[in-house]
Parts: sequence; C-alpha cells; structure tokens
Amino acid sequence: MVAVLEELATDKSMDGVIASVKQVPLSARSATRHIDALSDAVHGVILSGLSQANYFSLAIDESTDNTDVSQMCVYVRYFDGKEFREELLSLIPLEGNTTGEIIFNKLEEVFRLHSLSFEKINLIVTDGAPAMLGKHRGLVSRLKEIALQTHGLHCLIHQSVLCARLSGELKGVMDKVMRIINFIRGTSSTQHRLFRQLVSESEDGTHDDLLLHNDVRWLSKGKALERFCALLDEVKAFLRLSKMRAADDHLAFLQDEMSMSNVAFLTDIFGHLNQLNLQLQGRGKTIVDMVEKMESFTRKLELFQSDLSTGRLLHFSTLKSQVRGEVTGLMVDFIKQLRANFKSRFEDYSIPRDIVAFVRDPLTFRSADFSSLAKETIPLLDEAAFQMELIDFQTTSLVSDALKSAQSMDDFWMTCSDEYSWIKKLAFYVLTMFPSTYTCESAFSSMNAIKTHERNRLTHKNLENCLRVKVTSISPDIQKIVTEGRFQFSH
Repeated sequence: MVAVLEELATDKSMDGVIASVKQVPLSARSATRHIDALSDAVHGVILSGLSQANYFSLAIDESTDNTDVSQMCVYVRYFDGKEFREELLSLIPLEGNTTGEIIFNKLEEVFRLHSLSFEKINLIVTDGAPAMLGKHRGLVSRLKEIALQTHGLHCLIHQSVLCARLSGELKGVMDKVMRIINFIRGTSSTQHRLFRQLVSESEDGTHDDLLLHNDVRWLSKGKALERFCALLDEVKAFLRLSKMRAADDHLAFLQDEMSMSNVAFLTDIFGHLNQLNLQLQGRGKTIVDMVEKMESFTRKLELFQSDLSTGRLLHFSTLKSQVRGEVTGLMVDFIKQLRANFKSRFEDYSIPRDIVAFVRDPLTFRSADFSSLAKETIPLLDEAAFQMELIDFQTTSLVSDALKSAQSMDDFWMTCSDEYSWIKKLAFYVLTMFPSTYTCESAFSSMNAIKTHERNRLTHKNLENCLRVKVTSISPDIQKIVTEGRFQFSH
C-alpha cells in the first residue's frame, strides 16, 4: 500500500495518508509469517554450515515450559569457514516420557530430516541426567554405538556446582540462614514490608532487601549469603522487635559466635565459587578456556587452605571481620574436600589433557608420543605427515609472531596457514567442542519470556521459530527473503 501511494503521489498532498498507512499494524498471521521466514533463513545457514564442517559438537538440555511440556534444546557448535558459531539446531517437544531411548529417537529424527550425519559429532555435552549419560540406555551411550568417535561430557559448570554441595553441620548452618530469610520474607507480606521499611530507614543499610535462595540458580546461594551478612544488623534489630516465638530462636542463632563464623566462612567461599561460575558462563567459551579456569581454581583452593591454616584470612574478608574470626577444623576440612572433589571430577576428560594443552600453547608443548595421541583422537589423521608438520610448526618464527599478535586463541588458529593442515584439523577438532550447556540454559530463559501464560497457546513450531530468531547470531539476508518470497492474495 505504501509503495502504491508513493507512486501515485505527485506532490506532498499524500504524505499524511502515507504516514497513516505506515502506522497500520501487521496482522497476527503476517507477523507469524515474517518470523517463520526469518527462522527458516537462519536455519538454512546453520544446516549449510554443518554440511560443510568437518566436525561439530552438541549441547543438549531439557526444561519444562509453562504448559508442562518438556522441551529439549539442541545447540550445535561448528566452524563455518570464517568463525566458530553456536546456534540453535532444534527445540524438540517431549510430551510424554523423557527416557534415553525417546530422546535418542527424537534426535535421530531431526538428523534424518536435515540429512545430518552422526559421524561428524565429536562431543555431546549434557546436564548429567541418567537419560543423557546412562551407561547402557543413556543418549550418549546410544550415540556411541553409531558413532564410535563421539565423546560425552557432563557440563563443566554443573560439575563445579556439584563439587560444592554442603553436608553435615555446614548444611545445617546454611538451612538455618535460609529459614531466617524465609521467616522475614515469607511469613506474611506485612512482615516483609515492615522489614524493608526498617532497612530503608537505617543509615548503614547497603541494600533494600534480603535475597531468596534457589538450588536451581547457580549463583543464588552465594548472593543470598552475601546479602544476609550485609544486612545482619538490620536482621537482628528486626528480630528483636518481632513478637513471634520463632524470632527468639533465630536471634539466638545470630548471637552465637561459632554459628556466625560458619556463616561468614560460607559467604566467603561461595563468593569465590560464584566468581569461578561467572568466568565459566557466557557464549563462545571453549573447552580449553574452561579447563584452564578449573585448573586455576584448584590451585586457588590450595591457597585458601593455607590461608585458613595460618589464620591470616587474606581471602576470607567476611570471616576476618567477625568479632573472633575463629577458624575451625570444619572449615579446613570443607576446603580439603572441595579441593578433592575438583581434582577427582576434573582429573580425566574425554579429550586427553595433552591435546587440550597443545591447543592452548602449541609452541612450548612437548610430548614424546604426542602424534600417536593425536592419532587416537582423530583416527583418520596421517601420523607421519603430522609429525613433520609439528616440527616445522614449532620452529618457524612466523608462527611464533602470529601467536603473539593474535587477539585470541580462536583468531590464531583461524588465521594459521593451511600448510599445517593436520595440526589445524586437530585444533579445530577441540575448538568446536562445547564445554557446558550454558547456551541451552540461556535459551530456556528466552523461551520462558516468549511462551508466557498469556501466550501459552503457541504451537511447538512457532515457539521454535521465535526462539531461533531471538537467540541467533546470524543476520538473515532480508533482501534475499523478500526476493524469493511469494505475494499473499486475499482470494
């Protein structure tokens, strides 16, 4: 309509009409068609990139939407010839059971529909659920029966959270803090409102409210403890004013120095764990980056243990600020156990450590049997040619200069000369691997924002299309979509 009016207009007399027409909203069907067209264009680019890629990895996770339908998110990481991409391959609804067999059949159906090969999958990362990592009936074990080269990995972020699970006395302390927070916030809306008013009137109040803790949310435990300690004086004052019987019990806990030392210790250690968690989160993280962060934190735990043993508390500021700041054997034992958990969980990866170390620092890495290790990782690798390339690669000054000037590890390997084709193939094999299910978790947040209670009648296909348009980093070719599009007639 706008195009016709602009063609008919010989002067400015039609400007008002044209402006009015531009304000006419599109119909619901038009908006749906536009989203479908954009999603199809993006999906086509993804499938084209996967067909040309030598390898790609999958990140798979499952979450329930607000209509109680289990949605399985399948992300793919691959190199498209220019850059590494992390894109949504499919959002698969699981309306019945979510067993390993059902998940595998659904995934196989998607691969068959888009003519994708399981043989190109180098790694599949999941949340560690039995349906995913079950030894005999899990998704990964079923995939390995078809594609022997496929590796399985339990999301590194999930594993780091599992390492810090509380038990015994410290769990009791954490539960007690949560009960106090729930007493203030959840007993009644009036009580919560009065506490917020007390905090707002306090001159020393640094925050306006306490935070609730949820095990599903990775950072909430540390943040809830941090906020609790920051508002400790206000919490005590509020409990003194309360006439409820439970308030006296809570106040007695807060006045016990040993209990509060444990609370301060948990606040500090979970603050450090939250810092690690934030470093592991984000798109574009490689398995090399994640392994490096994990190894660094394991060494930091040694420092924390020494810091506690000497009583200097350089890395435990909240504990040090306590009246006594007493270090107990319970705290030292927790650090020791945490360190042991990290070592045991991250000692063996599905990809050999030497391979990961080489990709991170290819010039200084030395290993006598490295070529045979590379051959085990990539069975089709020409070991003799790889050995010759490796000598040239590590002795050429051009490679050394390129490594120094590269802005990132990805940039170095992408610009590396094709003269070292087997070395590049090994590096790209590792760099295309997902280290975590972060992309799936963030996609679920977008999914919940799209499929709300007001829009709970979205079809599964419409939801997938909306989500793909929302989370993609690919810019669709609008001009091509318009050129190839068909006019919609009213009859």
